[in-house]
Amino acid sequence: MGELKKNSAVPCGVKELEKRLGYRFTDVNLLLQALTHRSYVYERDETELRHNESLEFLGDAVLGFLISARVFKLCPDLSEGELSKIKARLVSTENLSKLAEDIGLGDFILMSRGEEKTGGRHKRTIIADAYEAVLGAVYLDGGVEATFGYLDRQMAACFKDIDIRELTAADF
Repeated sequence: MGELKKNSAVPCGVKELEKRLGYRFTDVNLLLQALTHRSYVYERDETELRHNESLEFLGDAVLGFLISARVFKLCPDLSEGELSKIKARLVSTENLSKLAEDIGLGDFILMSRGEEKTGGRHKRTIIADAYEAVLGAVYLDGGVEATFGYLDRQMAACFKDIDIRELTAADF
C-alpha cells in the first residue's frame, strides 16, 4: 500500500479501499492509522507513526453500541439475554473477520515483514481488529450517522439472514 507518513500524499490503494467500504474519508490519516498493525510501527521505529489499537478500542465500543441499537430495533420483544446472544454473535471475531474478508481488508493492512510471512493478512484476529479500527476511524471522521450507515451496509446480509431461534439457543 505504500509508506505512511502524517500529512503525506495518499498511498495507492486507499481510494480502492474507500470504494469497497462505501465511505470516503475527509481525514485519510484516520484510515491509514486504522490499517497500521503494531508490528509495522515497531519495525520502523518512527515516532510519528501510530498503530491501530486505540482506534480498535473505539471501534469496538461504537460497534457494540450500534449493533445493540439495531438488534433492539429488530427484536424489541426479546429478553436481555437473548438480545445479548444475538449481539455477541454479530460482534464476534468470526463474524467480523468474515466481513473484513468480504471487502479484502487484509490486503490493505500495513504489517511487519515477519507478520506478513506468518500469514498475518489472513489471521482472523488481525483482520477483525482492523475492521473495528476502521469503524473507529469512520466514527471519528464522519460521526455516528456515517458509522451507522457504513455498518448497516456491511452487515445487511447478517441482519437479513438472522435466525433468532438459532442465535438465542447458542452459547457464545
